Amino acid sequence: MNARVLETARFACHELPIAGAWHVKRKPMKDARGFFARVFCAEELSALGWPGAPVQINHSFTASPGSVRGLHFQHPPHTEHKLVSCMAGRIFDVLLDLRHDSPTFLHWCSVELSADGHESVSIPPGVAHGFQTLVADCQLLYLHSAAHAPGAEGGVNIRDPRLEPSPLIFPLPIAEMSERDRQFPLLSADFEGLRL
Repeated sequence: MNARVLETARFACHELPIAGAWHVKRKPMKDARGFFARVFCAEELSALGWPGAPVQINHSFTASPGSVRGLHFQHPPHTEHKLVSCMAGRIFDVLLDLRHDSPTFLHWCSVELSADGHESVSIPPGVAHGFQTLVADCQLLYLHSAAHAPGAEGGVNIRDPRLEPSPLIFPLPIAEMSERDRQFPLLSADFEGLRL
């Protein structure tokens, strides 16, 4: 399969192996002072499935290299489109397709994102997200198309044997991970995916 590339004035978007997911590279305007880059544009990113303006914007900081967060998602009807941008450091970003009717159901893919590369990943609803920090002091900016719904939180264990290809392999030994993320259950044998 040849990956599609979408070019806009401010972004170069490269299709990822998960249906509807994109690696987004910002096009900074540079001069002697530094640079200016657009992080989000509803009009330009609508071709990636963005439904409009973000509803929530969140910021995370992870201090130690090798730390893992995820794999997180929200259950229907609270699924969300996300744009995750690396604003400091470098990460190994992971997407896992949980959509019942997707051709890439239970497949995962990864992409390295860095602040120096001005990179983001656009994640469609029904796709779980996680990452591992590759350097110290990583900061991510998350733009969400729907409000966080605590009762709809979900997670997939990173060691789940049903993932394709199995297992999920991180580039560094896992240094830190929350107890909640470690305790996510394995997918049941009859898990048929999220019906959006």
